[in-house]
Amino acid sequence: MDIKRPIPKLDNSWRHHVRGTLVLGMPLIGAQLATSAIGVTDTLMMGWLGVEKLAGGVLATQMHFIVWIFGAGLAFAIIPIAANALGGDDARGVRRSVRMGLWAVTFYFFLSLTPLWFAKDIMLFLGQEEVVAIIVEQYMRIAMWSTLPLLWFFCLRSLMTVFEFGKVILVASIATAVLNALFNYAFMFGNFGAPEMGVRGAAVGTLLTQITVFSGGLAYMLKNAEIMPYEIFGRIWRPDWSAFGEVLRLGWPISFGILAEVSLFIGASVMMGWISTVALAAHGIALQLATITFMIPLALSNVATVRVGKALGRRDWLGLERAGYSVLAISMGTAFLGAIIFWTFPEPLIRLFLDSEMPDTALVVAYAIPLVFVAAAFQLVDSAQIIATGVLRGMKDARTPMFIAVFCYWLVGMPVAYTLAFVLDYGGVGLWFGLALALALAAVLLNGRFILRQKYGLVPH
Repeated sequence: MDIKRPIPKLDNSWRHHVRGTLVLGMPLIGAQLATSAIGVTDTLMMGWLGVEKLAGGVLATQMHFIVWIFGAGLAFAIIPIAANALGGDDARGVRRSVRMGLWAVTFYFFLSLTPLWFAKDIMLFLGQEEVVAIIVEQYMRIAMWSTLPLLWFFCLRSLMTVFEFGKVILVASIATAVLNALFNYAFMFGNFGAPEMGVRGAAVGTLLTQITVFSGGLAYMLKNAEIMPYEIFGRIWRPDWSAFGEVLRLGWPISFGILAEVSLFIGASVMMGWISTVALAAHGIALQLATITFMIPLALSNVATVRVGKALGRRDWLGLERAGYSVLAISMGTAFLGAIIFWTFPEPLIRLFLDSEMPDTALVVAYAIPLVFVAAAFQLVDSAQIIATGVLRGMKDARTPMFIAVFCYWLVGMPVAYTLAFVLDYGGVGLWFGLALALALAAVLLNGRFILRQKYGLVPH
């Protein structure tokens, strides 16, 4: 079915682009913050179980995160493809991208089951204490099944982002956070008549939450009047290998780019475990705080992908430029505010994640404070690099950013972090300085690529 949409009159004033960024960005920011509440809730409640459970829970949730976020790169590929198609009034291109995105993440899910099932062995291989590795396995044997509904929902969410259904995404994200908290409270501690399952209860909460949210999202999309004419789910069982290939071509470098950054922090968690359980628990708290503030530029990065992708589709080069710079300016401003909060209130923020009656609480707080100070310092560069990544994705430029990410995070960041932490004996603080250096280098290279986009052939001269 061909769908002709009215062509909007172009307005490339800075005011228009700032307003457009905020209209789509505000609900997406709220949605990302609500999404981050899931990790905050898990960390808080695992902290109530004790420092040992918190340390194991940090590794478990991060391992699961690194697996599903890699698959989410395939779902994120839908955003630039569908946005470009929508900007060019190509309804067929929109539905093909979503259908084959769903196919791609389904194949990936089955591949992901093997490493998740052997989580304990992987943790022991990485030098973690056996008691911590057992906790990771207890969590993962349940949480692994939540990966499929989670990835399916991300495909639906990508389409919602392209159609600028920001409020719907916000409602879904809030519902996800609330359901996760309720299920955790029930199954971790035996409330509401549920069995008391400890860390395994957090995994049960994750599984039930993702099934519920995907079911709700699917029901909404099937009945939405604006989506129905696109026949997204019609004959979904039929392969479209050309569209499938496009999703893979754009999706796999997005996935590896995400993996390069995320695995930098996972690698840091593993190295923190080599220092001590207290160091790992402190790292988990500092990382969770940094993740909360990172949700704002992460949401705005999706805004950049949509707005730049639509401008590319209609070949509006001035609009593309101003869309990118508008998102960057707004993101940097919010990152600066986040850094001020971290510098001003580190200890109260850290204590939110700990039971003051636990014997190691004071040690964890003392270790975490300098980590939070460093996290504040890299808010700006982290924001700059993720916005540039989103802008380049909107231009369907994913392969070179992937190589930049691998270079910055693994060939520079990880060796520097290890050297500062263990060779020069700066411990956890040195490790976090290595992370900050990697993010700063990525910010420079990725933004430089956007600035020189004509030289690199991303847009016409």
